[in-house]
Amino acid sequence: MEWWLDVVQSFLLTGSALFSIVNPMGGALIFSQVTADRTHAQRLVLARRIGVYAALVMLGALWLGVYVLNFFGITIEALRIAGGLVVATSAWTLLFSSERNEARKQSQAGEAMGSEDVAFFPLTMPLTTGPGTISVAIALGASRPEDPVEFASFALGASTAALAISASIWLSYGWADWITSLLGSSRVRVIARLAAFLLLCVGVQIMLIGVTDALRLGFADAR
Repeated sequence: MEWWLDVVQSFLLTGSALFSIVNPMGGALIFSQVTADRTHAQRLVLARRIGVYAALVMLGALWLGVYVLNFFGITIEALRIAGGLVVATSAWTLLFSSERNEARKQSQAGEAMGSEDVAFFPLTMPLTTGPGTISVAIALGASRPEDPVEFASFALGASTAALAISASIWLSYGWADWITSLLGSSRVRVIARLAAFLLLCVGVQIMLIGVTDALRLGFADAR
C-alpha cells in the first residue's frame, strides 16, 4: 500500500505543478482565438498533435533535463534550489500578471500562424509548453528520490501525470469553443490564479528539499 501511496503522491505533486504552469483552459482561450479561421475538424487535428508534442516535451524535460545539467557539473542540490526558485518565480508571475502573460502568448502565437505546420511552433512552444513548463519539469525531475523502489514509484506517478496533462491539453483545445462559452475568460483567470498559488507552494517545497539536502551534506563533510 505504501508503494501506491508514493505513486499517488508523485502524481498529485507533478500533476498540480504542470497543470498550474501549462493552464490548459487558459491556453484553450488563446487557441480558439488564433485558430478562428480554421474548421472544427482542423482544430481537432491540431489539438491531438499538440497533445502529443506536449507529452514529448514534458517527458523529455522531466527525465533528460537533469542529466543535461549534470553534464555541466551542476549538483542535484543546486539544481533543486535553482529549479524551485524558477518554479516559484514563474508562479508569482502567473499569480499577479496572468493577463500580461496571456497577451504575450497570444502575440507570439499570432505572429507565426501563417507557417505550414503550426502544431509544434507556435502552438506547442511557446503557447502551451514554453520555457516555464520545461523549467518546472526539470525541477520536478531533480526532486526524484535516490532509493530504487521510491524512484520507481516517483517515475510512474510523474510520467502518468505528464501524460494526463497532455490529455487535458488535447481535450481542452479540442473543445476550446465550448470551454470559452461555458467559463469565459474571467472564470478561467480565477482558476489560473488558484493553480498559480499551488505552483508557488510546490516551488517553495522543492527549494526546501534542496536546501535541506545541501545542509545535510555540509554537516556530513564537516564531520
